[in-house]
Amino acid sequence: MDEVNQSAVYEFLILGLCDSQELQLFFLVIFSSLYLITIVGNIFIVLLIITDLHLHSPMYFLLANLSFIDFCLSSMKVPRLCKQHSVVNLRAHGLKQPSIMSRQMCIWLVITSWIIGFVHSPSQPVLIVKLPFCGPTALDSFFCDIPLVIKLACMDTYVLEMLINADSGVLATICFILLLTSYSYILFTVCLYSKDGASKALSTCTAHITVVVLFFGPCIFIYLWPISITWVDKFLAVFYAVITPLLNPAIYTLRNKEIKNAMKRLRC
Repeated sequence: MDEVNQSAVYEFLILGLCDSQELQLFFLVIFSSLYLITIVGNIFIVLLIITDLHLHSPMYFLLANLSFIDFCLSSMKVPRLCKQHSVVNLRAHGLKQPSIMSRQMCIWLVITSWIIGFVHSPSQPVLIVKLPFCGPTALDSFFCDIPLVIKLACMDTYVLEMLINADSGVLATICFILLLTSYSYILFTVCLYSKDGASKALSTCTAHITVVVLFFGPCIFIYLWPISITWVDKFLAVFYAVITPLLNPAIYTLRNKEIKNAMKRLRC
């Protein structure tokens, strides 16, 4: 092994979405605009739900939490789309309805989801922080994706790669199935007891399911598909990092009649 490979590596170069400066400028304009709309839209929804007393119900509490998560997700991922190259340091790796649903239940659901997120997210960096890195340092992505970092380790990481992919893929699949089951139950119940509301429920649930598929579909494909194709993974990552946080305010919140009334009261 030559002298370069014997040196320990602690920094990785993230290559970005593409190498072309012209395309990078094009992506900068597009994604910066989408990011601005996403941030303003989600922050507005959170503030609106907090300040309007008419929206202090379990459903809007959960929607505010969703908007806040989308704000965080966009702020972590999208700015890196606008960079051609960036560097990440391994040593400084960041362990970075009322009659049925009570307020206490909503709070516990949100707390549980945040706890799962905080336990799941640091668990993967902990697994790789002690891996030996002594060779290539370039990550062909626009953010520090753990499976790509593992591939650069100077050892056989097949088992660890399978563990990481199964961990993320299974978690995403479970959430996806639970959401689809929930929406299916809602549609079945509405169609069973209210023929008039069936078409409206179908329209609403279809829009919601579209967002769910756009978010979890790429995640499941990236982590569980046995063959990794770089450009496909980048393309799919854009969906859950950029498109979904942009669609959530429009589909889950801004189409809602009570939210529209709250916006009218705000203007008055």
